[in-house]
Amino acid sequence: MPEVDMPEVDKKAVDKYWEQVTPTILGPYMMDGYGFPASAGKFRFGIEEQVVEKLIQNLDRNGAALDLGCGMGFWAEKFARSFARVDALEGSSSLYTDLEKRCSQQSNMRAFLGDALSFQPDQRYQLIFLGGLLMYLDENDVVLLLKRLKQYLEPGGIILCRESTVRDQTFILKGEYTAVYRSVKSYASLFQKCDLTLQHKEKNEAYILLQMGCEAIDKWKTLVPKPFQALSWAGHLTYWGLRLGNPWIQKVPRVFKTSFPRLENHFFVLV
Repeated sequence: MPEVDMPEVDKKAVDKYWEQVTPTILGPYMMDGYGFPASAGKFRFGIEEQVVEKLIQNLDRNGAALDLGCGMGFWAEKFARSFARVDALEGSSSLYTDLEKRCSQQSNMRAFLGDALSFQPDQRYQLIFLGGLLMYLDENDVVLLLKRLKQYLEPGGIILCRESTVRDQTFILKGEYTAVYRSVKSYASLFQKCDLTLQHKEKNEAYILLQMGCEAIDKWKTLVPKPFQALSWAGHLTYWGLRLGNPWIQKVPRVFKTSFPRLENHFFVLV
């Protein structure tokens, strides 16, 4: 990944990728192609769910929630069980089909197909959730979006972001899959430009655990010829090794002072 100072995102590449993505619980988590069982996605979501519930525990559940870039609607469905009303926006038509199915089962959910940058809400929210959206936006678009979203917060409401991060300088990944990976410090600076206060930040331990697996499998792919990779076997073995070794296995890179995994993930609570 090339190092850059001011990342510029190829929006067409981003849109093309997400239009072709397979709607599975692993796909939106970027865990397809590693041989992991479907339970890996459910495990990660379940752990993240506990963290999010802690972070939103003081919000007024009689209010509304907005899930921007909601994918298949797993989070929107969760919020529909907690808040009076939920709006869910997705830009990928392939993922939107599954989102509509979920919405049809929840009378308090509304599904929208469109771009987060041009979406115009018709109400205010206690919770605005961005579950991995900012990493596909240029810095200017991040600032414009967050400044606009701030206007739709109810008193006492929060913007909750969950973003993949790096430890040091910003990197941009180009190609079929395009994304911007910023440091926690970079995000804090962006939030400040939006006149938002970073009230709380928290590492996404479930993401980091499974990212260790993804990066280990990536290494396996570079070392073993494709006909012999046996990804289903390698992925299952890696996943269950991580599960059984959790949480102490995450301490190993810290003991040896290595930057592994390369990518992390954080929750950011903004007010």
